[in-house]
Amino acid sequence: MIADTRNLADLLEGLGTGRLTSEALTEEALARARTPEGRVVHTELFEVEALTQARAVDRMRRAGLPAGPLAGLPISVKDLVDVAGYRTRAGSKALADAPPAETDAPIVKRLRAAGAILTGHTNMTEFAFSGLGVNPHYGTPGNPWDRNRIPGGSSSGAAVSAADGMAAAAIGTDTGGSVRIPAAFCGLAGFKPTRQRSDIRGVVPLSTTLDSIGPLARSISCCALLDAVLAGEPPAPLIPLNGIRLAAPQTYLLDDLDDAVATAYGRALSALSAAGARIEEVPFKHLSKLPELLKGGGIVTAESFAWHRDLLAAKGDLYDPRVRARLDLGAAMSAADYLAILAAREEQIAVMDQALAPFDAAVFPTVALVAPEIAALEDGETYTRLNLLTLRNPSMANLLNLCCATIPCQAPGDLPVGLSVAGRRHSDAHTLRVALTLETMLKDAGLGTL
Repeated sequence: MIADTRNLADLLEGLGTGRLTSEALTEEALARARTPEGRVVHTELFEVEALTQARAVDRMRRAGLPAGPLAGLPISVKDLVDVAGYRTRAGSKALADAPPAETDAPIVKRLRAAGAILTGHTNMTEFAFSGLGVNPHYGTPGNPWDRNRIPGGSSSGAAVSAADGMAAAAIGTDTGGSVRIPAAFCGLAGFKPTRQRSDIRGVVPLSTTLDSIGPLARSISCCALLDAVLAGEPPAPLIPLNGIRLAAPQTYLLDDLDDAVATAYGRALSALSAAGARIEEVPFKHLSKLPELLKGGGIVTAESFAWHRDLLAAKGDLYDPRVRARLDLGAAMSAADYLAILAAREEQIAVMDQALAPFDAAVFPTVALVAPEIAALEDGETYTRLNLLTLRNPSMANLLNLCCATIPCQAPGDLPVGLSVAGRRHSDAHTLRVALTLETMLKDAGLGTL
């Protein structure tokens, strides 16, 4: 179960008053990360550096020096983000002997400038190529709500590190739901920004067209603070909205929901409506054309193969066979087919932009099912089927370049279920305000609580 329910504002208030110290918070996080469960959550801990930085932040506070917006907070980063002096493994044995990164990725520089204490690289699906979070090389972290279930991927360790108190929050990447899936499965909030908001340099790519970088944390306000830092913007407090108008898509995103998700989603919509949100059921029939963007593996496999081609030739036998099989699809895609998919995507982005124009956001289940048991994925056919179903809803936001948050909406005692709040591209600040408002409405109704 969730180990620490304090949000970033609480921790920052404690640090500011001296009630808490960064050294104590960081040591507490690292102590949890050193446990057997924590070792599976991380591919590497930055213990010495983290504690050194934490002590430095404490000294600066005691001296009355200005503190950044994340000063003293222990934050984990996904193992495909370059951190100077450490190997970037991307969850793969094929990069296990790669030289350490020479420089920080731009987002790491922004985190450091904001005062964040980087605790370690978190485990992930190899090369971010699955929504389930299974890793045969470094192990599969157990879901904090039920250790026999998957955490979701590909930012698996990121979610568990935040949920289990191994970090105050985590930074992941999202190409088809890799922030929002594990956030939904692990009872957290998560945010995928509009693609152009993320600086993806210094990050091992899955798809340069679709990749984005986002936070996993205990609340939308936490996510908004981290998103501002990642985007290089000054953090600003979120203000709840009144008279929110929401679109509830009726096609594609509601197909094949399991009973737990369908029940939680229906209950959440009723609670939001009772709290004053105006919800309109909208067909969104154009979403049925999304599979056309996934033909032959789609944009992801083509762009991934371009990056992996030489590494596959040298070390392909070290890859998870399930990952290699998807990369091989990219080798078979022609340039003409790839360009046709890009053109079709632009058309669908324009259609979705127009369809969302009358609404503050669209709301739908983040994932069509609750977290499956790890043992069930040993069967290859089951793995493939559940992976595709897990990715279907969240990947819509990436394919159509929306910004999208997920917030917990389950009833107390139930397995976590995420509610997606998707806004038009470049409406990131507004979409976060909508998500904050809905998060508050759900909590007032006793839903989505930890």
